[in-house]
Amino acid sequence: MNISIERILALSDAFGPSGFEEDVVALLRTYFQDSQYELEEDRLRNLYVRKERKGALCVMLDAHTDEVGFMVQSLLPKGTMRLAPLGGWGSQFGSLRLAARNSRGDLIAGMVVSPPPHFEEARKGGDLSSVVFDVGASSIEEVKESYGLNLGSPLVPHVKSRFDEERGKFYGKAFDCRIGCAALVEILLALENKRTPFEIVGSFSSQEEVGHRGAIVAAQNVKPDIAITFEGAPADDTFPVDQVQCALGRGPMLRHMDRSMITHPRFQRFTLDIAQKEGICHQEAVRLGGGTNGAAIHLTKRGVPTIVIGIPVRYIHSGEGICALSDVEDAVKLALAVVENLTEDIVASF
Repeated sequence: MNISIERILALSDAFGPSGFEEDVVALLRTYFQDSQYELEEDRLRNLYVRKERKGALCVMLDAHTDEVGFMVQSLLPKGTMRLAPLGGWGSQFGSLRLAARNSRGDLIAGMVVSPPPHFEEARKGGDLSSVVFDVGASSIEEVKESYGLNLGSPLVPHVKSRFDEERGKFYGKAFDCRIGCAALVEILLALENKRTPFEIVGSFSSQEEVGHRGAIVAAQNVKPDIAITFEGAPADDTFPVDQVQCALGRGPMLRHMDRSMITHPRFQRFTLDIAQKEGICHQEAVRLGGGTNGAAIHLTKRGVPTIVIGIPVRYIHSGEGICALSDVEDAVKLALAVVENLTEDIVASF
């Protein structure tokens, strides 16, 4: 399977914290500009890629465009800034490199810093209240006038993605969920000229990291009969766990539950059977935390059978992550196999 490396890298590099997904949406639009799909946006910047079939059941394929980031919360007299999180971050921020978008649209690089241990005022811990964002300014006026930053300026990790061709590994930011977006683009392009008994709608949803907000609106607009959510899933193969359930290079992870959803058992079983039959690498997981857009989608209408195809990513919700090309390939294969094997009778049986 010929997955576009360039597309994954470009999506990873795009600036798009929750609420500021415009660059990602603009990039995604270019991938479908010569296609037969109908493109539409709503006021939350959800992008819909639609292959309509009047009167047919609707399959919704969803991935979220936003990444965890920050927003400038306050300006401090010495030229540094306090930050508010956009999405869930860990507790360690020291030396995190960030880029802020200023009022002129420029990216301003800086870093999250705390006092070194040589000073008495150095605080212990690592929450946001103990650190500041520094771009090199010396006053509030310089922050505003020279750097063009102010309250509400959005920030993301200042990282350039790369691909290790020899080992098939990607390194970069925002793989949660740009790696899912990349997989969804591949799937939609592969389905473009295939006749299916369903209406196909790809939804690239906004603001997942702050409460599935885009998906709540998208599901109401799409009104799906069945759905697949794609996600950059937290890999656990480098942590001390009872059982590794999401490792790099072992295929997409099909989670039976997380904090936000119990995966539809019959649709999940159907998908696992397809993966086994087609010989597609996959993993199963039971999660006590986390959540996906499936949380919003499966609670629409009279209930929507929904599964989550998670692509393992090491160190999500941090400055930089790692994921494997083979897992993207297997996620695409699995989703295509599921869609191609679904029938109206099967959907009705769920």
